[in-house]
Amino acid sequence: MTQPLWTPNKDLIERANLTRFLKHVRRECDSDIHSYAALYRWSVEHPERFWPQVWAFCGIKAGKTWDAVLGDGHTMPGTRWFTGARLNFAENLLRYRDERPALIFRCEHDGHRVSLSYRELHARVAALAGALKKSGVKTGDRVAGFMPNRPETIIAMLAATSIGAIWSSCSPDFGINGVLDRFGQIEPKVLFTCDGYFYAGKTIDSLERIRGVLEKLPSVQRVVVVPYAGSQPDISTVPHAVHWSDYLTNAREIEFAQLPFDHPVYIMYSSGTTGVPKCIAHGAGGTLIQHLKELVLHTDLKREDMIFYFTTCGWMMWNWLVSSLAVGATVLLYDGSPFHPQHDILWRIAEEENISVFGTSAKYLSAAEKFNVRPRHKYALSGLRIITSTGSPLLPENSEYVYREIKTDICLSSISGGTDIISCFALGNPLLPVYAGELQCRGLGMAVEIWSEDGKPLRGRAGELVCVKPFPSMPVQFWNDPDGRKYHDAYFDYFPGVWRHGDWAELTERDGLIIYGRSDATLNPGGVRIGTAEIYRQVEKLPEIVESLAVGQDWQGEVRVILFVRLREGVKLDEALSRKIRITIRDNTSPRHVPAKIISVPDIPRTISGKITELAVRNVIHNRPVKNTDALANPQALEHYKNLPELQQD
Repeated sequence: MTQPLWTPNKDLIERANLTRFLKHVRRECDSDIHSYAALYRWSVEHPERFWPQVWAFCGIKAGKTWDAVLGDGHTMPGTRWFTGARLNFAENLLRYRDERPALIFRCEHDGHRVSLSYRELHARVAALAGALKKSGVKTGDRVAGFMPNRPETIIAMLAATSIGAIWSSCSPDFGINGVLDRFGQIEPKVLFTCDGYFYAGKTIDSLERIRGVLEKLPSVQRVVVVPYAGSQPDISTVPHAVHWSDYLTNAREIEFAQLPFDHPVYIMYSSGTTGVPKCIAHGAGGTLIQHLKELVLHTDLKREDMIFYFTTCGWMMWNWLVSSLAVGATVLLYDGSPFHPQHDILWRIAEEENISVFGTSAKYLSAAEKFNVRPRHKYALSGLRIITSTGSPLLPENSEYVYREIKTDICLSSISGGTDIISCFALGNPLLPVYAGELQCRGLGMAVEIWSEDGKPLRGRAGELVCVKPFPSMPVQFWNDPDGRKYHDAYFDYFPGVWRHGDWAELTERDGLIIYGRSDATLNPGGVRIGTAEIYRQVEKLPEIVESLAVGQDWQGEVRVILFVRLREGVKLDEALSRKIRITIRDNTSPRHVPAKIISVPDIPRTISGKITELAVRNVIHNRPVKNTDALANPQALEHYKNLPELQQD
């Protein structure tokens, strides 16, 4: 049997929030629940009992309690949660008003550092909420951020949601069309932006793009500019613009609007690589209770912790991270390149700030290993307890790298969910061991199963990841989808009444999960479905390979696997390296995984949130249009895949 990479000790188990929650459930609901497996079964079999216990244990604040936990039974879509309850999302994140640091901001530029206490954060939100009210912002209006990951972004979100407005943000590396594809659909009344930002040693202007956006976004009545790249940016040519400091009021208190549980708090966006992004509206109550469940129970976050996630404001992990304020922890924000001005900059900050929960992506860990980043040999990371990773499957080699080069005594939590649910289906667990390449558990209250194409549950075999029962953080609606057709077709057209998430995954005998990639990007040679992560795992452990991308090419009535590789500088794809790649794949997977063609490319296209996009490349090699290149961080990379002579040959 495979040995775990890490097992929690008795002391950690005894001090874990999840252990306290188990005792709470035994006392309040069922005395027979003594293990995580029993707790998980109970949580999905009795959601009407489980979710109120999460509410109570996490201390959710509400102006009015609920009339019913499940208002419309167990149908999907259509279930309504905690009907009759009235609460405010921002009030729950601003429950503390003491001197403990709420936000610490670091960036790559000049070692800049800002710290705000919970008292200061409350005061600044109050001043901005007053300004938004003076601007005529009301419940249900949209407020948008074209912002880097700074404290002002969180302040703006909290101010907007405190009065019942809906917050939406995207990172400032989007182009004009990418911003319009998103904000143009939701028509914000107020837009927040910085004058610019820093990345990899470069200063990048934001105001020129804002001017281009405003030409086609007439809904915006006020643009609030935060100085970042310059101390006093010239905003005279930006319509409706005002400096942040000039916009604030003298308000000291916040009148938190008490709103229904499913009142929209965030509008998120699908990747947009296959067309105009879907605008996914998430409810305040569902987002809050789901995030608290994940942060408190699965991530073991406590008030004394400092939590960090390397993210932009356009990725759902930003929203997830910000909810840590409801726990009273200190949230560390970082803006800039994770490898500038030095490859291990994030770990230097982790030591300096004594980070206890460090969040990142599998791609970052893979790149860090390639850059020979070895934090445990250079930095004191004594306070670090948990590393979380998401964004793409965490390969076994990435897991082994963490324990070998970062820290041996660490709970490595690979988590998986998405923008669609603003949360996770699979999570970490402080009570369970960590196995290489395997997500520790299904999330409490999430009735996750793996199904075959004909709807039969599977274990030990790959299939479609589905959720067979409702959960509170399902979207409350898609924007501009009055009859709910887009919403239904996105998740429920494949298995009626069952949420199909679009991941190709396996439920293991240990009740863990293995994610093989997106099911719409799976390969199908000879009629056998293969997850792309199975190939990446083998290829990217070779020292010559920086990263890879695999797609299926329609060829002579069949589908053949095409592998693109980005090589280390100075390495060439000769016959010897091609043979080495094929042998590595064949010996560790199966002959069906072996690519028919291996092609070297200088760049691999990825979305702005950093995920590689197999679908765009598959369209290019089949001479099909890529509908929305504005969703890509490097759309020019697609040029390397056009009209390749190798793909016209046997």
